[in-house]
Amino acid sequence: MSRYATRVEEMDISGIREVFEAASEDDINLGIGQPDFPTPEHARDAALTAIEEGTVDSYTSNKGIPELREAISTKYERDNGLSVDPDDVIATAGGSEALHIAIEAHVEPGDEVIYPDPGFVAYEQLILLAGGTPKPVPLRDDLTLDPETVEAAITDDTSLFIVNSPANPTGAVQSEADMRAFARLADERDVVCLSDEVYEHIVFDGDHYSPMAFATTDNVVQVNACSKAYSMTGWRLGWVVASSDRIERMLRVHQYVQACASAPAQYAAAAALTGPQDPIEEMVDAFENRRDVLLDGLEDIGLPTPTPEGAFYAMPEVPEGWCEAVLENGVVVVPGEAFGEHGAGYARLSYATGIPELKESLEVMRSVTRTSF
Repeated sequence: MSRYATRVEEMDISGIREVFEAASEDDINLGIGQPDFPTPEHARDAALTAIEEGTVDSYTSNKGIPELREAISTKYERDNGLSVDPDDVIATAGGSEALHIAIEAHVEPGDEVIYPDPGFVAYEQLILLAGGTPKPVPLRDDLTLDPETVEAAITDDTSLFIVNSPANPTGAVQSEADMRAFARLADERDVVCLSDEVYEHIVFDGDHYSPMAFATTDNVVQVNACSKAYSMTGWRLGWVVASSDRIERMLRVHQYVQACASAPAQYAAAAALTGPQDPIEEMVDAFENRRDVLLDGLEDIGLPTPTPEGAFYAMPEVPEGWCEAVLENGVVVVPGEAFGEHGAGYARLSYATGIPELKESLEVMRSVTRTSF
């Protein structure tokens, strides 16, 4: 008998981690997937106050403190025009746990799960952990996910498909028409649409849309987090929103793998969601400026790059060996194949770093491209 579970043996260590391990401390890091801004002061202060008052020394409700779930409900009404009952929210240890419990609660062993390729590295691994069958589908030329491609991939064995907008690693933002189509697929084909919206607020061109706004059944489950919008990746605070019946099933998983999200983080998140939203606007403006600097530089180098409309990533088309050559010259980038088979021939560049560093990185890329390729 094997010492280890087959489903775990099928999983891989993230290709992003492998790149980071090959980098030195002096390298310019364009591989990191977190904002380089501080957590808003009012969120930090709320956590400190809760600690000093002794209100975080015990478990919270499995779903999270009422203040946080009410703040999340208010956020949906304010930002999305959606009515969400606070009881239909589970606060989780980041968006990653929200994805995990959503997939665990809806995927039977052998079920097919459709997801974008290239896509967030956790999708395939969480599907395998649940005993499901990963079914990656390619993207359009502009790196958005085509609803027709998803529909063509749906079979009688499909239980769930994943939509991510704005997207990691591409920065692509799905249109309203796409989101309406994804909602229709969930309704008409009776499969769950798991909508990963953690980059919701980081949109430069157009608007953010959620398939939950267009669904006529409860077949859309939405995941979100404070990690990106409020620069709170280390706080590990996310949530999942769904119908009462689906929340009850996901809660069964959550209460045994996590019990509850970190109590100090819950108070910080409640303050972030209900307090001043100016830090988001300032961060998004900075990211847009950086994006434009990066795109101009990549165009000058001659690397075709679909324009990212959100998040803080760009994916230029690069020649074979380019990522390794750039890393050898002191700039960390992530090869596109780390995000799936269809990511080959691309590189993911994060512009969650200062403009001086971006400009220096572009000089390295220019030199490498022109001398070696």
